[in-house]
Amino acid sequence: MPIPSLQHLLWRGLWLLAAGLCLLPKPSAAQNVHAVTETSVFVQIIDGKAAGPATEITEKTLQLAGLKDYHISVYPWARAYEIAQNEPNVLIYLLARTPEREPLFQWVGEFSQIRYSLYKLRARTEVNGSTMAAARNQTVGVMREDLRHQYLRKQGFTRLVVSSVSSENFSQLMNSKVDLIPMSDAGAANLCREFKVDCNTVLEKQLTLDDLNIGLYMAYSKGTAPEVVRRTATAFEHLRANGTVRKLMDSAPSR
Repeated sequence: MPIPSLQHLLWRGLWLLAAGLCLLPKPSAAQNVHAVTETSVFVQIIDGKAAGPATEITEKTLQLAGLKDYHISVYPWARAYEIAQNEPNVLIYLLARTPEREPLFQWVGEFSQIRYSLYKLRARTEVNGSTMAAARNQTVGVMREDLRHQYLRKQGFTRLVVSSVSSENFSQLMNSKVDLIPMSDAGAANLCREFKVDCNTVLEKQLTLDDLNIGLYMAYSKGTAPEVVRRTATAFEHLRANGTVRKLMDSAPSR
């Protein structure tokens, strides 16, 4: 008996995923999914509508799942997170998957991994954030109730200045209102471009927060019907397996 080629096995796997979507029960016609997120390097607002690679993946996923009755809202993170915790039929993206959050949502699929570091202004030589102990003595800018805010608070940081959006947080750093802010490399590059500054000249990375090397996911609120979660997860896996998720996430301008 001939041994199937790797390409044959891959295509067979994709065919089975597509077939699985067809076999799942159709969602109720009245099912309306409210997708929520925040602006980031992967999510922008263009002509008043949510756009960017993560939004494109989310829309493709919902359409492939047969969930055509949806709308997407971009909020400050704390608002998006609150809606996803308290309302049914809410799909939140990009949500860091942590042990604390595990029981709070119905997890669908991973967009990518991300790592955060503490950054300071290169010109501010008096600021030292090279160790956790040193960083605790600095004023640190964070976004309200996002992963970095929750993590630093848990690590005993008390000098936290809270903003509602990343651009406000970055402005605080640029104006020396805070000493440090936690950002991913991609997020830092995106904000430098938005503020029209050269990252290499203006910023200095101080400390990589190894505990925050984590996956960014889409997830449903707890009150969402299991059939909707299953269809969405199957559709997302199909897009991940055929390379669409990776291709679109890699297309973000600062990556």
